[in-house]
Amino acid sequence: MPLAQAQLPEVVTPVPGPRSCQLASRLGRVESRNVTCLAPTPPIFWERASGTNVWDVDGNRFVDLSAAFGVATTGHGHPRVVAALHKQADSLVHGMGDVHPSRTKVEVLEALARLYPGAEAVRTVLGSSGSDAVESALKTALLATGRPGVVAFEGAYHGLSLGALDATWRHDFRDPFQARLPQRTVFARFGDLEDVSRVAAESGSPIGAVLVEPVQGRGGERVPPAGFLAALRGLCDREGWLLIADEIYTGFGRTGRTWACDHEAVIPDLLCAGKGLASGMPLSACMGRAALMDDAWPESRGEALHTQTFLGHPLGCAAALASIAVFEDENLAARAAATGAAALDRLGSKLSGTAGISDVRGKGLMIGVEFESAQQAQGAVTRCLQRGVILLPAGDDGRVISLTPPLNIDADLLLHTLDVLIDAILEATA
Repeated sequence: MPLAQAQLPEVVTPVPGPRSCQLASRLGRVESRNVTCLAPTPPIFWERASGTNVWDVDGNRFVDLSAAFGVATTGHGHPRVVAALHKQADSLVHGMGDVHPSRTKVEVLEALARLYPGAEAVRTVLGSSGSDAVESALKTALLATGRPGVVAFEGAYHGLSLGALDATWRHDFRDPFQARLPQRTVFARFGDLEDVSRVAAESGSPIGAVLVEPVQGRGGERVPPAGFLAALRGLCDREGWLLIADEIYTGFGRTGRTWACDHEAVIPDLLCAGKGLASGMPLSACMGRAALMDDAWPESRGEALHTQTFLGHPLGCAAALASIAVFEDENLAARAAATGAAALDRLGSKLSGTAGISDVRGKGLMIGVEFESAQQAQGAVTRCLQRGVILLPAGDDGRVISLTPPLNIDADLLLHTLDVLIDAILEATA
């Protein structure tokens, strides 16, 4: 289809503009200084968003190639998701998720069970964030196996709550809180099956589970060698370990299949979902095989061992149901596969041999461009923002530019913004 002019970037002020700078000053007076980076350059402050576009408070229109941390898989404010939210808000905003639940909680759990890899019965614990889902998975693994040890991977990011943080690789996140962490996680090289066996054997705690992102997201769009997930499934079976797939970033079509595990027909014991699950509403899920979950968790007699006030929040569940319907009806996984392949080909061909670029990789619409230095990557991100394209740096040291746009992004618009990125990269590496 022809490129719609309304979708193109339009920058009418310096970036960041004066209103964003004013809001940054106000924010700095009221928010903990460790949350939002305000210096040396303030961020842009978003005013509204639709589809692939974001408008800031200064009236600049951007194309969002981040999907807001990969959340907006169906695009910002998809009409069906917004309509579902309005309808739900008119009848019930909040329920009592583990005491007197809403109908929408039942329906979203049924939808998730239908989408789980394989044909087994499924049980799910809902949460509000990706960290919540990982915490539920780690608790399930301990209850099911009685073994507290976990194998995770170098480059892994599973969240910043204390249990999930123990399995997150980056030392700058973990080190300040080491005294509060269980320190029961050992880290193997991502994609290296022999190293998994080695670190498990050397672990001071008996291993109960392996926690893996099928494609690492915040770690820098790192794709493991073909066959790694299937081999990891086999190793877990032989050793009696649970396989936990963290599909918070990769799920719901991001890599060109419903789940990234589907590329190798791997059925995990537990699967964590979030981000694109509800297209903008805070909802996550830890799903697992019914036999495993029923054996691990006792039946509730009035007090749940793991719950939260907003469990099964009606608005989040309504958004998730609409988002899943859009995902299926618009065939977003197949669209991500086709559009992502074209994008990867364009980036690879245009950047081949470019000094300062060490790799271009990805799967579906989860693509990373790796630089030799973080300064080059950040320079390209800044140039793109000034030209109306939103991107994020990734990787342990910020040397990767992450591309995770909405899965229904127009193919021509994506190619246009890729050319903006390519120009910015060539300038940054010149």
